[in-house]
Amino acid sequence: MDVSKIATVVPVADLASAVTTWTRLLGAEPTFVDGDRWAQFDVAGARVALAGTDSVTSHPALLLRVADVTAARAEAAAAGLKTGEVEDGPHELRCLVWTDEGAEVVLHSGKAG
Repeated sequence: MDVSKIATVVPVADLASAVTTWTRLLGAEPTFVDGDRWAQFDVAGARVALAGTDSVTSHPALLLRVADVTAARAEAAAAGLKTGEVEDGPHELRCLVWTDEGAEVVLHSGKAG
């Protein structure tokens, strides 16, 4: 799997409140906020994302940016991992993958065209 970026995503019930909390905790302003759906912080060479109404899981997860989410999903399935369907999100294509231990990973890539 060709991974170009790794981040952590934390689902939150109230994005505005969570942004305030994480701004204080990280000592940095978010680098991107999309309404009540999504916010991300780029701090210390890492990205932490907060998923509000655009959350694909109710658990903290690892985000893996890949060139082709459909191909990465097929590769994960061929490796014996449980995979969800590819979804069309507001900014990306994405798919959940579960490790043997139950950890959740979100594969995502840009939309074609």
